Amino acid sequence: MKTKFMLVAVIAMVASVAFATEPNAKVAVVSQKQTGTYKVIYNGEGKVKLNIRNTAGETIFAETINTTKGFIRPVNFAGLEFGEYTIEIADAAGKQIQKIQYQAETIAKNVHVAKIGEDGKYLLAVAGKEAEQINVKIFDGENNLVHDKNITVNGNLGLVYNLKQVSGTPTFEVTDNAGVVKTIKY
Repeated sequence: MKTKFMLVAVIAMVASVAFATEPNAKVAVVSQKQTGTYKVIYNGEGKVKLNIRNTAGETIFAETINTTKGFIRPVNFAGLEFGEYTIEIADAAGKQIQKIQYQAETIAKNVHVAKIGEDGKYLLAVAGKEAEQINVKIFDGENNLVHDKNITVNGNLGLVYNLKQVSGTPTFEVTDNAGVVKTIKY
């Protein structure tokens, strides 16, 4: 019984500290799967002003919403310049500001390697939207470089590598123009 009471007391104390440190935690900005898309989630009621500002502080979007139970508002930055944006929610309790970084999706995010049914054959698949240069390095099981080539990807690319002569499990390292590296050990 005493243990149960202590557990309830600790939970109550942690909950009071959590709510005391963020009394107005009504807004969340959540990144979506598609680059440049976000959801603004507001939990509250009343008249709410939503402003989005660019890096220069210019308002690029403004909306007033009357809500009784909160809202979820999708926002899409496609077509805008890459950079930092400020999302501001103002209600009767005050203002809350969230900053987001809108940047180009790197091609290295869209790299996949699959072992093909035949021994030692691997498919490297790259999905892209624009022409971009990538570097493909393949290492053998002992981390020795066995392949190093720059390739221009214009849209999507699929390459089959025959690595029957490579000892051990190969590792693929793909680097894009932004310097982002994706390593895939099969």
